[in-house]
Amino acid sequence: MSPRGIAAIARDEPDREAIVCGDRRDTFGDLNADANRWSQLFARAGVGHGDRVAVMLGNRPEVFAAWVGAGRLGALVVPVSYRFTVSEVAYILEDSQAAAFVYEDEAVGGQAVEGIDTLRAWANVDDPEWRRLPAQPVSREFLGSPIIFMNYTSGTTGKPKGIARSLPLPADEDMAPQPFTELWGWKPDDVHLLCGPAYHTAPGNYALAHLLEGARVVVMPRFDAATCLELVETERVTTSHMVPANFVRILEVDWTAYDRSSVRKILHAAAPCPIPVKRKIMEVFPAGSVWEYFGMSEGFVSLISPEDWLAKPGSVGRPMQGITVKILDDDGKELAPGEVGYIYVSALSGFRFEYHNAADKTAATWRGDFYTVGDLGSVDEDGFLFIADRRVDLVISGGVNIYPAEIEGVLAEHPEVVDSAVFGLPDEKMGQRVHALVELRPDATVTEDSLLAFLGERLAKFKLPRSIEFVEELPREPSGKVLKRQLRDERLSASAVP
Repeated sequence: MSPRGIAAIARDEPDREAIVCGDRRDTFGDLNADANRWSQLFARAGVGHGDRVAVMLGNRPEVFAAWVGAGRLGALVVPVSYRFTVSEVAYILEDSQAAAFVYEDEAVGGQAVEGIDTLRAWANVDDPEWRRLPAQPVSREFLGSPIIFMNYTSGTTGKPKGIARSLPLPADEDMAPQPFTELWGWKPDDVHLLCGPAYHTAPGNYALAHLLEGARVVVMPRFDAATCLELVETERVTTSHMVPANFVRILEVDWTAYDRSSVRKILHAAAPCPIPVKRKIMEVFPAGSVWEYFGMSEGFVSLISPEDWLAKPGSVGRPMQGITVKILDDDGKELAPGEVGYIYVSALSGFRFEYHNAADKTAATWRGDFYTVGDLGSVDEDGFLFIADRRVDLVISGGVNIYPAEIEGVLAEHPEVVDSAVFGLPDEKMGQRVHALVELRPDATVTEDSLLAFLGERLAKFKLPRSIEFVEELPREPSGKVLKRQLRDERLSASAVP
C-alpha cells in the first residue's frame, strides 16, 4: 500500500513531485520541510492542541505548508479570504480566538492583528525569517493526524459563523484512509487542478486530500479558461473541482483546441448549474467524467453521476451513503415527494458540528439529529433531491412563493445571456416584485421585451420579472457565486432614498 500523509510520503519518496505553481515545482520533501518550519514557528509561540491558526493566503504552495504545519500541533486551521477588508479579517481573528496568523498582504493582515489579544504569533509569508527555522517536526504526536478546519460560512444573514468540529486525535506519521478520497476514488497517480480559491471549503480541502494521497496538485493563482485548458493538456490533469462560472468561461473559448483526454473526474458544486451549461460542459470533458454533488461548509449531502443526471436533469442526486435527507415545512412536518420545504440533513457519524460562540444559531440549525442551513428543495419519488432556492432568496408576491433559481435557470438557456441574479424588491400591491439583473454577451442584441417574451414561453406569468436590468458584469465571490445579497441591498438602499 502506498504511504498516505505528507510526512509518510516525504519519508519514502522525498523527490516525488507535490505542487506545481507556475514555474515552481515543489517535491513532497520540500512541502514536508516547510510544514515543519511553520510548525516550529507556531510551537515557539505556544500554539498547541485545539488552538486556532488563521491562514489568509492566495493560491500558492505555502498555503498547504501552513495548514499542515498547524495540523502537526493538533491545532485547527481557520482559512481566511484574502479578499476581506481589515475589519472583516479582524472579526475572524477575534471570533475564532486565533493564536497564530499567516498572511501575505501587509496592508490588510498587518493591520488586522492590532488589538487581537489571543494572537501569540503572526507572520507575513514573504518574510524569509520562517524559512530559517528547523525543517524537523516539533514532535511526532500529530504527524499523521487529519488537518481539521474551522471554516467560516459566507454569512448569508449576519456575520460569518465559525463551524466548530471535534479536535484531531494523535496519529504517528502514516495517515488513515480519508472517507471522501475513497468515495471519489482519488489515487496517488492523479494530477489535480486547483482552479478555485484554496480558502473555500471544497477547492482547498479537495486539493489537500489529493496531496495526502501522494497525488500532484497543479495550482492556478487565478482562474483563466484558456490557461486552465492549457494546464489540463500539458500537466495531464486527471481531476479538478469547478463551479458553474468556470464552465461558462470554458465554453466561451475554443476548448476543442486543447487535449482533455487525461481527465477522468470533474466535480462541481457551490452554485446551481443551469441545465444548458451542464449539457454543454459534458461535451467538453470525456464521457462520464462530470459529477455533481450538493453540500455546504457544514457537511456533505448528495451526489449524482453523469448518467443519473441525464435521466434527472437539474437534480443534485441521492444522499451519499450514511446520510439521510428530509424535507420539512416551517412546523417540522415531513413533506411528501415533490413538495418544496426546508432541506434537513443528518450528519455523518463523528461529523456533528456547532457554531463557534453562537449557541443560539447552533440550536436554530439543528432539529434532533438533523440540521438545515436554510436551503429549500424537494425529493422526487425516486429519492433524487432537487434544490429550489435559499430561504433568504425566496420571493413572496401576492402570497405566492416564487423561486429565483428557477427563473435564473431559464435565463441561462438564452444564448445571449452569460448569467443573472434574480431577487425580490418591495411592491406596494404585491408585497414583493421580481427583479432580474442580467449579464449579456458582448455582441448581444436582446432587449428587455424580447427577453420577457422568451421567459414567457417557458414560465408562468406570475413568475416573470416585473423589471430587468442589464449590467456589463455581475460581481462574484471567488467561488463563482454571484453576490446577490450585495446587489439586492444596493437596490433596496437606492429605492429607499427620497
